[in-house]
Order: sequence, then structure tokens, then C-alpha cells
Amino acid sequence: MTALERLDAPQIVEVVAAFRDGLRAHQATINRLNVYPVPDGDTGTNMALTLESVVAELDAVDATDLDAVCKAVGHGALMGARGNSGVILSQVMRGITQAIRDAATLDARSIAVALDAASTSAYAAVMRPVEGTILTVVRESAEAATAAALEGADLITVLEAAKSQGADALSRTPEMLPVLAEAGVVDAGGTGYLLLLDALLHVVDGRPIPEATEDEGVVSATPHLVLVEGGGQHHDGVSDLRYEVMYFLEAPDDSIPAFKEVWAGIGDSIVVVGGDGIWNCHIHTDDIGAAIEAAIDCGRPQKIRVTDLMEQVEEERWVREAGVEPTDSVTAQDVPCAVVAVATGPGVQRLLGALGVQRIVAGGQSMNPSTAQLLEAVEAVSANEVVILPNNKNIVAVAMQVDAETDKVVTVVPTHSVTQGLAALLTYDPQATAEANAQAMTDAAAAVLIGEVTQAVRDTTVDVGEVHVGDYIGLTSDGIRSIATDLASATIALLDDLVTDDHEIVGVLEGQGSSAAVTRQITEWLADNRPDAEVEVHHGGQPLYPYCFGVE
Repeated sequence: MTALERLDAPQIVEVVAAFRDGLRAHQATINRLNVYPVPDGDTGTNMALTLESVVAELDAVDATDLDAVCKAVGHGALMGARGNSGVILSQVMRGITQAIRDAATLDARSIAVALDAASTSAYAAVMRPVEGTILTVVRESAEAATAAALEGADLITVLEAAKSQGADALSRTPEMLPVLAEAGVVDAGGTGYLLLLDALLHVVDGRPIPEATEDEGVVSATPHLVLVEGGGQHHDGVSDLRYEVMYFLEAPDDSIPAFKEVWAGIGDSIVVVGGDGIWNCHIHTDDIGAAIEAAIDCGRPQKIRVTDLMEQVEEERWVREAGVEPTDSVTAQDVPCAVVAVATGPGVQRLLGALGVQRIVAGGQSMNPSTAQLLEAVEAVSANEVVILPNNKNIVAVAMQVDAETDKVVTVVPTHSVTQGLAALLTYDPQATAEANAQAMTDAAAAVLIGEVTQAVRDTTVDVGEVHVGDYIGLTSDGIRSIATDLASATIALLDDLVTDDHEIVGVLEGQGSSAAVTRQITEWLADNRPDAEVEVHHGGQPLYPYCFGVE
């Protein structure tokens, strides 16, 4: 084909679609490049989902109207941004489309201006810009495009210059960020951004989007991660902040500088983007409350999303080692009575899904969902009757509030653990009423004794002895029943107290911190000391609790 000299609205729509397709094709390989200490562990997925939102927005506008197309790209990117990488990408897209709207076309000169605007927007969005990231790749590609345009180059030459320099910058990201050199990879976000330039060359000159390869982005023959205690990744003093907080903020533009200053004191990986009264905000922090209160002080936060990054890292590790893809937390099953459950951990979610749960809300010991989040899940299922499994005693009261906020019939089975929730689901009948299901499921959950093992976070004294920070403790509904300095001893002591000769089934959920060696000690102890009990072991992946038990 003859190379195009300019792109109008329909071709810009084609570029966005090609970029989305490229991100989807490279999604898994980009995900594997992510090595940050507290990562958005799925950079490729976040970028692809951000573009999915843009494509959906474009589907609703006239593809021949340049102004409408540019507005749709900018709005879709902002509203659909996922994770830190998605937020930065949204600013790249918004910067580009704003420049295109001003120029009323996309030719050699305006693409250089657009890429420069993208770089400016991306840097402005990040409170503490770090070189060796997508920011560097965007900036250097924009500088090369500008230099080529000033020399009078045509559109394809400008794009080639941008792509060549961007690729060179990407190859040098390990020199700028030691954590990338340690892992033997290049920056994940920068890798995704280059696909935008590939999409432009595809539409302008018919060039194919590069195919994903297993070694894409790998610059070392033996890449590895630097791990620290607790499952996080650490390098050169980057903080191990636990939570990712994201929300949309309705606030006056002149209040945002003060808002950013507050956030600067409570976290990092801060990105605040938007304008005209609506802002997309992202931070990594240990203080969820302060991150949200800062928004309330200047405006109105909406669609608040909190992610436990320690749990996310563990899930990425488990999925990588297991060699499978995580299942969706929403099923397409259309039934008269649906189940909404609260849970964390990839294995737990798979078990719940296999037993018929239609919607899973992330939450548990470290992150209790709100009534609004549970209500959203209830409204999302197609059934008119819904059963909620809180799976935590601290969530039961919140779940009880949902019925009054919806036209659907909602009942709550007061499960205090995932093991009780799993037992309850064995009696679930999707064709029965919510009331009938709740009665049967409540009876089944009540027949299960629960036990959990975790580590103490403070010193205390209980009936069975003194507890010190870092000790492993075994808990039942009656409180702490075992204390030990090692996981295996605390767990076996708990089982000795919890399981009697009359019990028939012991369900074991392995969580974060469990090990094959300790699990083997558990099963061998049960075989020797409770030989009549059938033992079922499942990988739950739940954070904070290496082992959870359900005894029937």
C-alpha cells in the first residue's frame, strides 16, 4: 500500500483498535516483565483493559467526526484506566488526542507535537517521575519525532524515528533502573507503549504488528527477582507500601495541588490525572483511610478501589508457578438464585467459582468491602434473588445492610470463614429461593468447626500462654488455642485441640506462607493421630493466614 501522509478520524479509530489488539496479543509477555517492589502485577493486562475502555467509548461516536473521536479517546482512557501503568497510558492518549484536536489532523508535524504533548502529560501525572520507565521511552520517542519533523520528514519517517529511538530507550531502561537489571528485563510499560507506535505504522504503511515472543523484553539469560521477607520485591530502598488505592475525584482544579501535597506525605507511585473537575487518582500507601480522607477534604471521591499489593504479588507468583491463568470472578450462569461471596486468594476464588458462586468481592481480614461494593455485586448478577456469603465475622453486619438497598431479595448466610462458605455451597441449589438456600446453607456452615493459623502482630497474654510479636498462633471460634515460634508446631497443636476422633473430614486451605513441607507434616500427623478423618488439601492463596481449616 502507499504510505499515508495524514490520518483523519476513521484512521485514528483504526490505530486505537490495532493498539488494543497488539496489547492483548502481548499482554502475557508484558505482564512477565513487571518487577517493581509493589507492582501493579499485571501491567500488560492493565494497559489492555484501559484500551478496551477507549474502544468501547469509540463505538458510541461517529467515526468520521474528529472532535468526537478525540474526545472519546481521552474520556475512555481516563475513565477506564487500570493500575499505575493504565493511568500513565491514559495521559499519553489524552495528550495525543488533545494535540490532534488542536491541529484538526494527524500529519508529520502534528504527530511530533502530539507525542511531545503525550510526554508532557505523562510526566505531569506522576509526582515523582522515575527515569527508566515508560516516561523515558515516551519522552525520547517524542524528541526523535520532533527532530525529524523539523527537518521536513514525512509522516512515516517521523514515526520510524520515534519508534527507533523509543526502542533504543527501552533497551537502556535496565541501565537506568537497577531493579530491571537485577531481573534481566526491560520496562514493562515502555514495552506496551511501543505497540502504539507499531499501531500507527500499521495504519500508515500497512506494517504488521510484531508478534509476541517468549523472550520479549528479556535481556538476561537467567532473569530473576529480588525477594524480601513477606513475598514483596525490594531494591535500593523503594518502600514496601501494601495497598493500591484508586478512585475518581470530583473536585475543583485549584484544589488538586494541595491534595497532591497531602498524598506526597502518605505514599508513593502517585498519579493524579484529569481536569475540569474530574480526576483519576492512584497511590500506593499503608494508610487507606488517609488516602481517602484527603479526597473528602477537597471534593467527592467515587468508585473507590483498594488492592492488597502483597496479595497481588502472591497471586502472580502462584499463577506463574502453576502455569495457569486466573479465572474470572464472575460467571455467566443465569440462575433464579445467585450467590455473591467475599474472598481473597486465587485458589479460594477458583473453589468458590467451581461451587457455583456468580460474583466474588475481594475482601477478608485485611480489606473489608463496603455495603456499596456488596450492593454493586448483587446488582451485577442477573438473578432476582441473591445469597451473600461474607466469609468473615467483620463483614456479616455490612452484608446485612444490602437487602434494604435493592429491589432484589437478598439473604445473608453468616459465614465467619471461607471454609464455612465452601461447606455452605455444597447445599446450594440455584433453582431454589434465596430463603430456602439461606436456611440450608446456614445449617451446613454451622456444622463446620473453623481453625486458622496466623502470626501475632503484638504481644499479649491469653489462657494458653504468652504471645509475642511474630509467634504463630492457632485460633478457633473460642480464641487462641496454640502458640509456637514455628508454623508447623502451632498448626499441629491447633489441630490436636480442634479435631477429635468423631470428626470425619478435615479441609485444609493453604495460604500465603504455607509450604509443602509443613503441609506434609500436617497430613502425616492427622494420619497418625486422627486416622478416621479424611483430609482434603486445597491451595487457597489467602493472605495473612498460612492455613485455614474446616472440620466436619
